Amino acid sequence: MRHGKKFNHLSRQTGHRKAMLANMACSLIEHKRINTTVAKAKALKQFVEPLITKSKEDTTHNRRVCFSYLRSKYAVTDLFRDVAAKVGDRPGGYTRIIKMGNRLGDNADMAMIELVDFNELYNGGKKEEKKGRTRRPKKAATTTAAPTPAPVVEEVAPIVEEAAPAVEEVVVETPVAEVEAPAAEVETPEVVEEAPAVAEVEETPVDEAPEAPATEEDKKDEEA
Repeated sequence: MRHGKKFNHLSRQTGHRKAMLANMACSLIEHKRINTTVAKAKALKQFVEPLITKSKEDTTHNRRVCFSYLRSKYAVTDLFRDVAAKVGDRPGGYTRIIKMGNRLGDNADMAMIELVDFNELYNGGKKEEKKGRTRRPKKAATTTAAPTPAPVVEEVAPIVEEAAPAVEEVVVETPVAEVEAPAAEVETPEVVEEAPAVAEVEETPVDEAPEAPATEEDKKDEEA
């Protein structure tokens, strides 16, 4: 019967139960996730989260309190050095329990318990944002995003001005037509030089015409 049983004794005596939870907590702090039964995972969650809260304030007293529960100076060092740096901004809920199905031997419910801030698969290497604090950064982002387009427009204007001279240089290089024009003028004189040759052929019969016999009219003119 239950009879005022406020927490799960895990079918163990007090000394055995505390030693088992201390060993599981040290393994969780070292490896950041462990596989165990669902009942042990829930008991470990209640055991280790108050110790993580104490690690946020690094004092000699808090270190001694954590050492009295964990019984390992290496686990206490990792808790105050690595874990406390990750969970500094989190107000609680440092661990997550994920059920993994049943065990083959005794069909016990298995689960994986892990530290939330060390899971890169779910968080993508970043801390989870709180719902109450996500609204203010969004307003700041909108105000800062408005002035950013102005410098972008100023940078585009000089690029257009530099493109205009490039077009002028292409127009200056067009005198290729002027180089071809003299070639046409050189060909025309050849045709003109051939024309006088034809004229000489036509003039030769004109010079030889007086050698023809004189007509009667010419003789009368001579006698007169």
